[in-house]
Amino acid sequence: MDFDRSSTDIRIRTLTQGDLARLVAMDAQHTGRTRSTWFEGRLSRALATSDVRVSLGAEIDGTLVGAVLGMVQYGEYGVAEPVAVVDTILVDQRYGGQHIGASLMEHLARNLTAFHIERIRTEVAWDQQHLLHFLGHSGFVLAQRLVLERELLG
Repeated sequence: MDFDRSSTDIRIRTLTQGDLARLVAMDAQHTGRTRSTWFEGRLSRALATSDVRVSLGAEIDGTLVGAVLGMVQYGEYGVAEPVAVVDTILVDQRYGGQHIGASLMEHLARNLTAFHIERIRTEVAWDQQHLLHFLGHSGFVLAQRLVLERELLG
């Protein structure tokens, strides 16, 4: 999947600890919340497990404008094969429509393929239509698993 990026030069790189403030700011654009502690934990995990690059950043002119964060799990819920799990996809709203998310997912897929990881999983709320649309265009389909949850309060 290759896109005409016009004059925009997107550089994909590994995230660093110095990216924390930009990650929090981009997330706040979308959620209206500041989740510094959550992102600090996710970023620390990403930097500690550096054998397979699942957490990547996209830069334009030296500014972080997008990111994907996740990890590789080597078996869970009775599934023995390794799988990449993406828990965050961010694009700065000012850079929407420039194929930043697609570039991140394309680069992530190449990294994972080099490590013989055959699947990427993620979860999306059913009402996040824009994200479902993006993931569909990125090659994601419904998994053959159901997510179950049990409310504990109330």
